[in-house]
Amino acid sequence: MRATLRRSCDACAKAKHRCDLQTPQCSRCIKRRARCVYANQPLTSSDTSGTASWPCDDEIDTLATSSHSNVSLAVRPASPVWLVDPANTSYDPFDSYPPTRLPRLHVQRLIRHFLSSIAFQYYPLDMNTDTNPFIVSWWPLALDDPALFHVSLQTASLDEELRAQRGFAISEALMVDSVCELRKKIEHSSSAVQDETINAVVTLAAIEHGKGNFESSVMHIKGVKKMISLRGGIGRVKHTSPLTARMVLWVSMLVTCQPQFGIHDHVACDGILSGLQWQFASAHLDPGSIGLGHEEIDPNVRDALACLRYIFHQGKITTTELHDLTCFVIHKLLSLQQPPCHASNNGHHAVSESLRLALVLYLLIIHGTTYYSHIHMATLLAKRLRGQLQYLPAKGGILDSLKVWAISIGMVSSFDPIDGAWFASEARSAQASLGLNCWDDVMTHLENILWFKTQQDNVFWSEWQPILSNTNR
Repeated sequence: MRATLRRSCDACAKAKHRCDLQTPQCSRCIKRRARCVYANQPLTSSDTSGTASWPCDDEIDTLATSSHSNVSLAVRPASPVWLVDPANTSYDPFDSYPPTRLPRLHVQRLIRHFLSSIAFQYYPLDMNTDTNPFIVSWWPLALDDPALFHVSLQTASLDEELRAQRGFAISEALMVDSVCELRKKIEHSSSAVQDETINAVVTLAAIEHGKGNFESSVMHIKGVKKMISLRGGIGRVKHTSPLTARMVLWVSMLVTCQPQFGIHDHVACDGILSGLQWQFASAHLDPGSIGLGHEEIDPNVRDALACLRYIFHQGKITTTELHDLTCFVIHKLLSLQQPPCHASNNGHHAVSESLRLALVLYLLIIHGTTYYSHIHMATLLAKRLRGQLQYLPAKGGILDSLKVWAISIGMVSSFDPIDGAWFASEARSAQASLGLNCWDDVMTHLENILWFKTQQDNVFWSEWQPILSNTNR
């Protein structure tokens, strides 16, 4: 008889014991604390079996208990996706989801955690369980696709393990199975370019980037770009699968810190489309309204500022529209050719570059975290902004407002303590030289450049408050 049909693990086969095939590890191996290897264990191959060993049941129970007690869910029990303790009930009595090597109740708890928390962490633009795309679009695909299902469980498991701080045994094992399932899909041209496959690979790119495996993350992004190309381009994908396209555009940019797809202002072309708000603002463009000298600003940066001021002044924009606008403008600004190194010390270039970098950072701030954290990219851009502000000419007038605005953005965007201290020092100097005695004085300068009232306003006030408080003592 072939080994793959044997109905027991290695240890039980040698001892001629019966084996419980309903769990990833038999009771005999659990008692002996031995590694349990099923000859017919699913998703196991010679090239991945040594990558990560599957945690035993007592490890799973320990992780589950510790992580579950510390998880703060975004959706409370009133949510329709919330169920009671998985120890007392079953999420899906028919087990209609793809099979995994995890115990049934553990899978059900991860499913619930994904639907009640991860879905809203990934897409806080829509906190409604009836319309959140990760619940109504992503999850139905995952239930029919083993690769996407394993990746989705992995995101939920990573979140629990990060909170529990007890290692990543389960998520690492899920990673092995996710890769195995993806390898099966990419062997066939039809399944290799499905939404499910693209969603799974771009999520793995974010996971690898979060672990610090930048090369692996970039490798996944390159694969995603090939899939998008085979689908006819990002524009065509967004027309048929908006969630997939938005996630690919955003995550690929964040993990590489640079645009991976082109932009186009015309609907007939493939690429990231500008959107109706941008097109309408461009038709009413008044570059002179920004008050900055035309010779000091790259025309593309100047026009971007003018369009954003027009759009934000209208005040009517949905969260999805804000996301699409932010994605388009950031790709547009980061795609601009940077000045040569010898020209970066020039005052004109410093003004234009300071404005360009600050615009990108400001859009990230008001947009907030979606799909994946933008901390890595924001930290890099804040360092570049700091380098440009050192050469900003002191001409007074609107340039003073630009400096206050850029410094404020730098303080909020700096996750490096050294950069944060530098921006705070510059803010204190600006406060003393410009006579900024209260928050209203600061707001006047911010509104002179670009200001959009959102829930993120308080982060600017909180950075300035200690500086203003010290001057009023």
